[in-house]
Amino acid sequence: MALTKLDRRLRIKRRIRKVVEGSAERPRMSVFRSNKEIYAQLIDDKTGKTLLAVSSRDKDLASVKGNKVEVAQAVGKAVAEKALANGISAVSFDRNGYLYHGRVKSIADGAREGGLKL
Repeated sequence: MALTKLDRRLRIKRRIRKVVEGSAERPRMSVFRSNKEIYAQLIDDKTGKTLLAVSSRDKDLASVKGNKVEVAQAVGKAVAEKALANGISAVSFDRNGYLYHGRVKSIADGAREGGLKL
């Protein structure tokens, strides 16, 4: 039985989620990438609540021009900015089954540049 790309990613995702857990002090930064956009949210797994979410579709990030990697870096900086404003300085990075490469790496680097501790 051949695995599809999605099956493979979900398998990896389940393996990652056994280890990565978010709390109110150190929420989980979950990344989702579609073909065009990229999304990040900070999640408190203890209460099951999303603390904040940022995406490349947000109005303030729509003006960012460049390729998808550059846009992902801008999203990472925006996540860091909002998190620091909400009193969150450290997060657990959840790559959501994607390889730590390209846009996923770029969003993490942007968050680090913005002052978040991953």
